Amino acid sequence: MRRDLIFEAFNNQPVNRVPIGFWFHFLPDAETADWRESPRLLEKNLASHQAFIRAFRPDMVKIMSDGFFLYPSPGLYQPLDLAMITPLSPEHGWIQAQATLARRVKATQEEPAYFYNIFSPITSLRFKLGLERLKAFHAAQPEAFTRALERMTQGLISLAKEVMTEGGVDGIYLSVQNPDQSYFSRDFCRKVLAPGEKAILQAAADLGGRNILHVCGYAGVKNDLSLYVDYPAEAYNWAVSVERVSLAEGRALFKNKAVIGGFPNGQDSILVNKGKAEINAFTRSLIREAGPTGYIIGADCTIPMDIELTRLDWVREAGLEAIRLGLGRRIA
Repeated sequence: MRRDLIFEAFNNQPVNRVPIGFWFHFLPDAETADWRESPRLLEKNLASHQAFIRAFRPDMVKIMSDGFFLYPSPGLYQPLDLAMITPLSPEHGWIQAQATLARRVKATQEEPAYFYNIFSPITSLRFKLGLERLKAFHAAQPEAFTRALERMTQGLISLAKEVMTEGGVDGIYLSVQNPDQSYFSRDFCRKVLAPGEKAILQAAADLGGRNILHVCGYAGVKNDLSLYVDYPAEAYNWAVSVERVSLAEGRALFKNKAVIGGFPNGQDSILVNKGKAEINAFTRSLIREAGPTGYIIGADCTIPMDIELTRLDWVREAGLEAIRLGLGRRIA
């Protein structure tokens, strides 16, 4: 089964084709669309997942939480309003709707591996506030800011558990990020952000989840990758082209765990603009560097939602050809 390729990569085992894992949004306004205001968004998101899965037959599916980016809370108009953010119980509608989405997406096909997308607490809060207000709220009420993140963590732990138990996914894909390195220090990330992010991953792992950690470099945001080396994840994905940390360097940094990525992801990238020969050659170069074991070919982050699936087929073909040619290195 195609899912077996993913977990063979997680286990650093030999594969008969280097697996691929690309993902994109299914709603054009994913960051602002709110399921609570338009419940039909769940059906739109589901239908788009199903169409992609049936058309492409992927090795893995990152179930996109489009329509659910905004953690439920009252309006946040001033820093003191952070106190109104509460943990969410497993029965909360926002959580149950996502468990339903996960379960119904997974029912589309048995063969892929399924991972549910969850954003870290600080990323979730940034979606609600925007970056400048996020920093302003922290500067005005740092203790209330930290406590709000802790309560959001509890809600996101409930979400992780429900998509595992009720949604039946194989694991979660946790997206983490330092939204502004010039403002949020390394010490802040280590002391305030890391405990909650690790707890979300661990909650899924305790239920058998095989988790992916995505260190998000979307829109050129920089991160300190060394902060994430001890997170309870089995595979790592980061923005190679943003962080300037190669696949080989990342493999060493993350203690030889499986890695996903290598392709730039923007509209001006090779994946979108070049022909089959160029894409295949680039794929082979990635496999020579990172694989073929313990490696899933993918991109820095979400790729354009209107990309021609034929282009991803070219990558998949190159992953098969690499094994035939004996490219790459075996991981002991």
